[in-house]
Amino acid sequence: MLTSTFNTTKSEEIFTAAQQLMPGGVSSPVRAFKSVGGQPIVFDRVKGAYLWDVDDNQYIDYVGTWGPAICGHAHPEVLEALKQALGKGTSFGAPCLLENILAEMVIDAVPSVEMVRFVNSGTEACMAVLRLMRAFTQREKVIKFEGCYHGHADMFLVKAGSGVATLGLPDSPGVPKSVTASTLTAPYNDLQAVQALFENNPDQIAGVILEPVVGNAGFIPPDAGFLAGLREITREHGALLVFDEVMTGFRISYGGAQEKFGITPDLTTMGKVIGGGLPVGAYGGRKDIMSMVAPAGPMYQAGTLSGNPLAMTAGIKTLELLRRPGTYEKLATITKTLIDGLLTIAKDKGHEVCGGSISGMFGLFFTAGPVHNYEDAKTSDLSKFAKFHRGMLERGVYLAPSQFEAGFTSLAHTDEDIAQTLSAAEEVLGSI
Repeated sequence: MLTSTFNTTKSEEIFTAAQQLMPGGVSSPVRAFKSVGGQPIVFDRVKGAYLWDVDDNQYIDYVGTWGPAICGHAHPEVLEALKQALGKGTSFGAPCLLENILAEMVIDAVPSVEMVRFVNSGTEACMAVLRLMRAFTQREKVIKFEGCYHGHADMFLVKAGSGVATLGLPDSPGVPKSVTASTLTAPYNDLQAVQALFENNPDQIAGVILEPVVGNAGFIPPDAGFLAGLREITREHGALLVFDEVMTGFRISYGGAQEKFGITPDLTTMGKVIGGGLPVGAYGGRKDIMSMVAPAGPMYQAGTLSGNPLAMTAGIKTLELLRRPGTYEKLATITKTLIDGLLTIAKDKGHEVCGGSISGMFGLFFTAGPVHNYEDAKTSDLSKFAKFHRGMLERGVYLAPSQFEAGFTSLAHTDEDIAQTLSAAEEVLGSI
């Protein structure tokens, strides 16, 4: 319920100062609230399902640091493991046993992964996997999907989602045409478009990369048969299939989207959850492909902080927590209760909406839908979403500040949190 205590004075002061220190006042674009308007919130601390800002406002959090906080923020078992690891040092720049342990856990969990390489971010993982696709197939062209975001590397900033969609930016200045000339694009959920690209570029396409469930153009699940169709087309043309599971990995099921849908790609990128809230990324896949990576093979990729002992520690403990009985059943139940409630309330209040969820990932579009791809997502009423976002913020609910971002729940969310969120939504949706 909206109260007169909502105050953002300190956030405003800090953000004003930040704009003189950092481009746009932020370290990542979507944080600036450009697409929803109003004052960005500056946070002070997190715990469980909650955030507190510098003005001491408390929020129920559905961003979860953009996915990693699947067990809840500052989980006591993760913090305790990190305390033990801190006593041994923050970085080795050399092999450590923790890498083996997390690697074994990832390989055991993710169907496509026989070998894995740790890096420091999802962007880095996708950059490396693209190079690996090309090295293994000796082909240059790749297919990505409109609205899918695979990090901010030059070759992926073609019809990208996430912050590019949020800010309405064109293909980024500073990216040479020669770099993106070999990046082909198709609408998500459109197998005919993919088949046509292969036919028009015979023996030239190294592979297809996609978010198996889109989260960077809003929440968009694959149509029935889409992932299986991609698997068939890529095999037919001798190309690789790559699932970008930076967002979906260990979130929509322990083995990711590939386990959930029963489709095994050749390569997989990961991040977020496998670092338990610390900076991390990884890519892995078939052993014959991964054996191309240096020093085992000729494809070079390196990183000073890769396999960082703190990130490995947090990832190991997080995956241990996720393996406990009932984890994904709980995530699915609370998330479905949330999204079903939001859709019902919005429709009762006369709004055109659509949306859905899988496990701990959800989304709501202010359009009648259905939304099958990025073009469909762009029919959403962005002005209405901005009003909804602000109204929920003022009532203590923190949603992603963009229509084009998925939402996330955690094991720390309670039935009471969901009920409080829906109560706030009833007020807001009844007033916009």
